[in-house]
Amino acid sequence: MLCIGGLFAQAQIRQFADFSKMNFGCDGNSITAGNQWSKTVVDLLAFATHHNVAVGSATWACHPDTQDYGSAGFAGISNGWQPTEDKVELQKRHNNVSKVHIQKFISEVDNGTYPEPDVFVFSMGTNDTNLGSATEALEGKTLDSVDVKTMAGGARWSIQTILQRFPKCRVFLCTPIQTGDVEHNKINLKKIEILREICRALSVQVIDCYSNSGITEKFEQSKGHGRYLRDGLHPETEGQQLMGRYIAKEIRNNFF
Repeated sequence: MLCIGGLFAQAQIRQFADFSKMNFGCDGNSITAGNQWSKTVVDLLAFATHHNVAVGSATWACHPDTQDYGSAGFAGISNGWQPTEDKVELQKRHNNVSKVHIQKFISEVDNGTYPEPDVFVFSMGTNDTNLGSATEALEGKTLDSVDVKTMAGGARWSIQTILQRFPKCRVFLCTPIQTGDVEHNKINLKKIEILREICRALSVQVIDCYSNSGITEKFEQSKGHGRYLRDGLHPETEGQQLMGRYIAKEIRNNFF
């Protein structure tokens, strides 16, 4: 339920745009999964539908044994992260990548579960470790030779696939937010440089949640509860809504 401030923000946004006939889609990791910042965006802009395929612990990069969604023997997708030797669970975790999420998203559009998106937002990268090179990921016009086992390649594959499959859809990429850990933030900045280069090449707008969402390392703990992050990484409700208001503003401004 929106508070009075939220209703005022909602009224302000609607003065400029009517998204009520548009459909919203998004992909990401645990900061996006379920009804977090994306629900605030959908509520503020009054999108007709909300199609979210984000899963906690997800990465842009695929694993060597990642299965295509719906392929024979597809094990499923898991957000697990605790140590395990269960082979089925490990396969599900290795399927928890953006490429598989996007294959699932498209499958759900094709079978009529959800309509085609008018706006799609990517928000991931925090969990990636194999970054790769934007230059290498951007070689060629098709996706045939893209190395999706790197963050750069996985990002190009997913973003370009949405652009190709839904040519009228407006696509955005949100950068990772600041965490309470200084070293983690340094790594995130390297990831953001790569993701910006991918987006620049694909003519996709970057929404700078790292610099402009209102969440800063200075007010967060490396592990404990801070101003907006409950554990130094994941926004609690107020932080989710803060992110959502910023992202909604950027989407609205892009359209109008």
